[in-house]
Amino acid sequence: METLIKPLKIGSFICPSNLILAPMAGITDSPFRLLCLRGGAGLVCAEMVSANALKFSSKKSFKMLSINPKEHPLSMQVFGGDPQTIALAARLAEKEGADIIDINAGCPAKKVNKSGAGCVLMKDPAKIGEIVAAARKSVKIPITLKTRISLNKAEILSPLIAKIAQDNGADAITIHARAAVDMHSGEPNLKALEETCKAVNIPVIGNGGITDAKSAKAMFNCGCQGIMIGRGAVGNPFIFSEIAATLNGLEPKPLSLSEKIKIFKELIEENVKFYGESTGVSRSKKTVGYWLKDFEGSSAVRSQLVLAQTLSEVEKILAPLIK
Repeated sequence: METLIKPLKIGSFICPSNLILAPMAGITDSPFRLLCLRGGAGLVCAEMVSANALKFSSKKSFKMLSINPKEHPLSMQVFGGDPQTIALAARLAEKEGADIIDINAGCPAKKVNKSGAGCVLMKDPAKIGEIVAAARKSVKIPITLKTRISLNKAEILSPLIAKIAQDNGADAITIHARAAVDMHSGEPNLKALEETCKAVNIPVIGNGGITDAKSAKAMFNCGCQGIMIGRGAVGNPFIFSEIAATLNGLEPKPLSLSEKIKIFKELIEENVKFYGESTGVSRSKKTVGYWLKDFEGSSAVRSQLVLAQTLSEVEKILAPLIK
């Protein structure tokens, strides 16, 4: 039987495994990326950075390019609608130490789309080709593209876009197997994903709705050489090692409630070190619902954490749940 979990070659770079953390705005910062590498991810992707903001020397955006020496391999995702601006962002990310540059052409957020970036680029596949080509010429490290199967359910665009990306120098392509109108809900379109895999020779990485070994295997069976996990990793950064164990015929050991809460506490502490107490605690609240669920009294604990302002308050609230 073919081994599904194995190293993944993207251009000149080899990831230790083909299980990848997806870029998620406001979530996949340095502390969380480090945690997912510990949890078995073979590649972690940073939250997307605005190429246009980098062009105008935004301090916040430049901070997002910062890479901890311990968090490799890392892919830095950039977004924008202008080829030369994307090329500039790619050069800056390469200079900061990124192993791979990923270009976003699938984000359905209105704020991103209004700038001519994200999924609106799918309306003009030729422009996607120009953007990929400009990035390819600007750096030596691998270039990947992340997009969706379609804008709506009527017309599947991903096979064409994948082919254009390949022809313009992309080393791999990630396909979120849902239409842009679906956002992050609904079943992935595995038939369209399979058609995309058949359209190109570069690796296709499947994304969308992967929560366990069964859903991961379904994407591998479409012809994907790798899979990318987003929301499934929030609240369970060890999902990568759990999926790897299951698909390798082993019995995974899911985290106990106490272990899970302890890891969440450690993540909050790292956020505080990285951002300072106020911002670190505040950012941690975004994912409380993913970490604290499905146990007696979880709703009350979540409510307390939402009101917490300091690290000591957070630690006091979580202490009774850690054995």
